[in-house]
Formats: sequence, structure tokens, C-alpha cells
Amino acid sequence: MNEPFDRTAPPMSDPRMDKKKKLWRNIFLLNLCVSLLLVGIFWLPAKLVQLENFLNSPSVTLPEAGKMASKSEEKAEPAPASFANLLAARVTTVNASSEKDYVYFDFSRGAPVRILDTSSLEWDLAFRRGKVISNGGASTRLGKAGLLDLGVVDFDTVAEVPTENYIQDIAAKTETENPVLTKWYNYNYFTHKLTAKKNIYAARTANGKFAKFQFLNFYCDNKEAGCIKIRYVYQDNGSNNFLKATAAMTANSSAMASLPSQSMPPF
Repeated sequence: MNEPFDRTAPPMSDPRMDKKKKLWRNIFLLNLCVSLLLVGIFWLPAKLVQLENFLNSPSVTLPEAGKMASKSEEKAEPAPASFANLLAARVTTVNASSEKDYVYFDFSRGAPVRILDTSSLEWDLAFRRGKVISNGGASTRLGKAGLLDLGVVDFDTVAEVPTENYIQDIAAKTETENPVLTKWYNYNYFTHKLTAKKNIYAARTANGKFAKFQFLNFYCDNKEAGCIKIRYVYQDNGSNNFLKATAAMTANSSAMASLPSQSMPPF
């Protein structure tokens, strides 16, 4: 028997719904293509470079055809040179919290000094808050002081400093400054605190002797800013190295030179 004829017509599709579905499908495909394009442009090349660097690094050894991978030899890093006969370092704090007046420091005394004439040779560095100048160049007429930045090195490995090419103070827009120490600190813009860099500095003093020093802190015990804490080694015999043997040899040489010469008896 034939089935009865179903007079119910199939539901008519809504053109507006079809149009919206098509639009959302096209937007999805467009976003997918854009995402894949961005991945291909930015992410993939960076990852390929990282992979290449990793494979080319000495710690990664890929086996060639028919060969077993061998473990790379580990090379021990050389330990920094240390010297047992270095002159002992001293640590001092200079209260330079005044925003107007400089505090003058003398390496030979290891303390601040009262200065009546800034052109004298009785001071080597001057501190005013975070500003540091030296007794040489544009700051004074007679001083020979200058500075060098030795970089981030171990303080105890600096057994000798250069004798030349020290940078003296220059005339800035409003006052003098030493370019070596314009940024001896890092400034935190969130906490507004200064942190001393780990750099070691070489100093030629006002009378031509040598020292090395490092900034340690900028804050006083009461958290007030401007207390400059440094550690330093000063060589008072005029040598540019900081070994105890040099001091002893110089003292012996001076003693020998002071002895009266003995004439040879006649034949």
C-alpha cells in the first residue's frame, strides 16, 4: 500500500538567520587567519632562532649518522685571581645629607676634612647628596685628582690601577661635575630610592697618589638620604698597586738610600 500523502510543508529557512550565521562564520575564519599570520610572523621565527641557538650551543651535541652522541666536555670557569698580600680595605661613611654644602674627603686621612680654600690639595673627593666631584680639572686649579670606572669586578682582585687617562672634572651647565660619577647609582622610579652600583672606581688623588673605592650605601641609620658609605684602599707610597710587598720594598729602598755611602779603600 502506498503511504498516505503528507501535506505538511518543510519549514522555511529564515534568510536573516542564515545571513547572521554566514557573517559569524566569516568573522571566525578571518580571526583564525589573522592569528595564524601573527604566529607565523612573530612567534615562529623567534622560536626557530632559539632552537638554532640551542642546537649550536656547546652543551648540545647531536649525533651524526651512524655515531653515538658523546657528552660534551665541561670546562671549568677560571676562578678570579686573588691576592693574599693586598692592603686591607677600609670602610667609612661620609654624611653628605646637606643639599647646599659639599663635604670634602681625604683618602690619606680616611675622613672628611674642613676646607677653607677649595684649591688646596688637602681633599680628594667632595660629596653633596648624590653628587660627587674630584679635586682636579674644572673644580680646582692645582689638584691632580681624576677618576676611572673599572666596571663590575671583584674588589679584592684589583691589585693595580692605571697610571694615566684619569678623567677630571668638567664644567657642566650650572656647576662642575665628574662624568665618571654622574650615575654611580641606580634609581628606582617606584620607590624613589637610590642603590649603589657594584662598580669599582680608581682614583688619582689631588697630589698624584692612587686609591680604589666602591660605593656601598646612600642612606643614614635613620633612613635619611645622603650618608655615602664607601670602602677603599689608599696607597700612600705613590705606587699604583695595592700590595703590601710594594710598601715594604719602597720602605726598604728609602732606608737604603738614606744610609751614608762608604768609599772604597785605596790600593
